[in-house]
Amino acid sequence: MNESSSINKLTCARIPTEVGEFQLCLYRCDHDQKEHLALILGEVRGEEHVLVRVHSECFTGDVLGSRRCDCGEQLQHAMDSIAQAGAGVVVYLRQEGRGIGLLGKLRAYNLQDQGFDTVEANLALGHQPDERDYNVAAGILRDLGVRSIQLLTNNPEKITRLEELGVVISRRIPVESTVHSDNAQYLFTKAMRMNHLLNLEALPVTIEYRKNGSH
Repeated sequence: MNESSSINKLTCARIPTEVGEFQLCLYRCDHDQKEHLALILGEVRGEEHVLVRVHSECFTGDVLGSRRCDCGEQLQHAMDSIAQAGAGVVVYLRQEGRGIGLLGKLRAYNLQDQGFDTVEANLALGHQPDERDYNVAAGILRDLGVRSIQLLTNNPEKITRLEELGVVISRRIPVESTVHSDNAQYLFTKAMRMNHLLNLEALPVTIEYRKNGSH
């Protein structure tokens, strides 16, 4: 997204949830013509060290509760943490499947069932391992008037990209994921091939790193 692209807030509404009452604001980006969201609790304008989760859409995990990933669990953890803190923001970006879309993601799932890891599957389909863009997230945080954030993430690349876009990150807060047989290889690949800051000791000892792209 270039600097001339604009992000417009269209409306906000009250959203009561099990963990607290949020404001849900809908934004439209003229670059990708997508509608992105900000879920806000408490007063964040002009505040520092605001608890923030920048979360990319995952229909399978967020809505269906798929066990192939940890996305739905991370989203719920973020909402719980923000509710406990009394203020914070979930920026919900409409970039499914690390930016390759739901169709690409489902095709990648089929390759993963044949033995490819998540990185190999994306590359085999002609995509990059991660095609996400964080310009919209930075723009939304600017619109909300957040001065600095505590970022709920395990992804160092997300930190780097947001800082490059002018977001002041005062602290990284890890997001622990539940490890089970359906997501163990996924989490291992995140750590070993995408440098996510995960506790590998929690993964089953049967998971092995597949070197040189073999599967």
